[in-house]
Amino acid sequence: MAKPFLSVVIPAYNEAKRIPLTLIDIDKHLHACDFSYEIIVVDDGSKDATAEIVNRFIPLVRNLKLIDNKVNRGKGAVVRQGMLAAKGALRLFTDADNSTSIDQFNKMLPHFKEGYDIVIGSRDVEGARLEPPQPWHKRLLGNLGNLFIQTVLLPGIWDTQCGFKAFREEAVEEIFPMLTIDRWGFDIEILSLARAQGYRIKEVPVVWVNDPHSHVKPTAYLQVLWETITIRWRLYRGRYPLRHPALPENAGV
Repeated sequence: MAKPFLSVVIPAYNEAKRIPLTLIDIDKHLHACDFSYEIIVVDDGSKDATAEIVNRFIPLVRNLKLIDNKVNRGKGAVVRQGMLAAKGALRLFTDADNSTSIDQFNKMLPHFKEGYDIVIGSRDVEGARLEPPQPWHKRLLGNLGNLFIQTVLLPGIWDTQCGFKAFREEAVEEIFPMLTIDRWGFDIEILSLARAQGYRIKEVPVVWVNDPHSHVKPTAYLQVLWETITIRWRLYRGRYPLRHPALPENAGV
């Protein structure tokens, strides 16, 4: 196919039960749009039939592709792999559980037209809706973690972890090859490098459906905090090949 306008990248690990409805929903919504698209599922070494099921859907879902990794590498690693393999002028990654429906992309498009380079979904800015709300302890952990992330790296960004983020092609091609975090802290690394490179980031409210069967374990919160410190240290020590010799003030370093 010719170069698509939008690439949708879906990292998947043991998603055999949920991925069919997600693929059908994404294809249904995008088929009604007036732009071209591709859908790329990146299987992260699933132990169930995720890859087999996606292969079955290839004849049914327009422009669906599968990247089938035989070894588990982590969500950050497969998102990076999928975003760099994508061809779209805009590239969005979203979760396999469809917690944020693809129709929320319509909220992002106007901001790209305004000149933003990266538009991220947020559950914590005015206008966002959680259906149903997360349990209080998860919200508390998330809010405390976000305050830490804002203090250390990303002031002004209220939800770094929502798995619904869209980028211009140029931002992907510059930022993603520099990424080093393979697991849960990769979102923070992406946004930190984007700020350090001077890209404009917009946070938009989304409707987010809470999934009680999430793969995220409580220990992931601690891992994210440690990786936040690691990213800040690497920026401070100049470990990333940034095109700017000096970081802007809003890089949070």
